[in-house]
Amino acid sequence: MGAAPKPINEVERLRALSEYRILGTKPEESYDNITSMAAMICHAPIALISLVDQSRQWFKSRVGCDQQQTERDISFCAHTILNPQPLIVEDALFDQRFQDNPLVREDPNIRLYAGFPLNTPNDQRIGTLCVIDRMPKSLTSIQIQVMKRLADQVVTLLELRRRSLDLLEEFCKLQDSKGLICSCSYCRKIRDGNGSWQPFEDYMMRHSTLNFSHGICQGCMSEHFPEVSRAGC
Repeated sequence: MGAAPKPINEVERLRALSEYRILGTKPEESYDNITSMAAMICHAPIALISLVDQSRQWFKSRVGCDQQQTERDISFCAHTILNPQPLIVEDALFDQRFQDNPLVREDPNIRLYAGFPLNTPNDQRIGTLCVIDRMPKSLTSIQIQVMKRLADQVVTLLELRRRSLDLLEEFCKLQDSKGLICSCSYCRKIRDGNGSWQPFEDYMMRHSTLNFSHGICQGCMSEHFPEVSRAGC
């Protein structure tokens, strides 16, 4: 088994991937809907949105797979990103590139692999939408066409994410002149004038005369400590 060679544009490819700031993010319904549709249309038990990083492939969305990532050296998707066209392996046991791969010889016992590259608008292949089966088989022309369109939809979602983040960055740069405070929509940290993200309490104590203490509100008490809440009634 040999690891896939690195693309000749690897530096630019990794830079394009980093611009989406997607690696390590939590599951999102919009991406999960695509992997679910891919699994259904191809009648496959496993479907993945795989992003190929420097040394790993990380799964933004997954159906039928418990792993969050695997090593790049054993990744089928690392082969897929070498070309703009899909990579379809009908039986990995009879493909010299993969027949000794631990993902073939051991769990998940890959036989069919069908990977569709995620081509960015700048023609950088940052990962794949793929389906996997434990049984050898082929895909129909209709399934292939649908998978190509679903892969394009993944890139559309990533582009929307990148543009939204860019707009947010520009908006946050205005906060000093406009008296605005920029907060993270997820963790609620505050971005200061130097671009650093700080906990809300730290930011407010640095920029006001306020001090903070901590307690637990009634709603959180009922949700997280129901036994204590009932005992107090």
